[in-house]
Amino acid sequence: MKELTKAEEQVMRIIWKLENAFLKDVVEEFPEPKPAYTTVSTVIRVLVKKEFLGFKTYGKVNEYFPKVSKDVYFKDHLGGVIKNFFDGSSRKFASFFTENQDMSIQELEQMKELLESKIDELKKNDE
Repeated sequence: MKELTKAEEQVMRIIWKLENAFLKDVVEEFPEPKPAYTTVSTVIRVLVKKEFLGFKTYGKVNEYFPKVSKDVYFKDHLGGVIKNFFDGSSRKFASFFTENQDMSIQELEQMKELLESKIDELKKNDE
């Protein structure tokens, strides 16, 4: 899957949030100072070309919708980060994450519960 530029990702985050959006809706979601319609329109055209967005046409106006979900993009993007920065090791990533973040005991306990739940699920699948 192709990576998104910062501007493309910003537009995708808006469209993921709105689920379906016209150009004016996307521009309205930007904080002040809002980008020009032509700038956002150009980014949207690139996203359509990259097949991240689809659209329905109503007369002269297009309504855009995501063709790639936020979860799918994030999972693919995170996989690339783990591969490129942590030699493909999820353990190294988890170690970096826990050592370099100010995490509370509560957050660590929540992570522990998630891991234990996943371990239990995998064990049941192996039986």
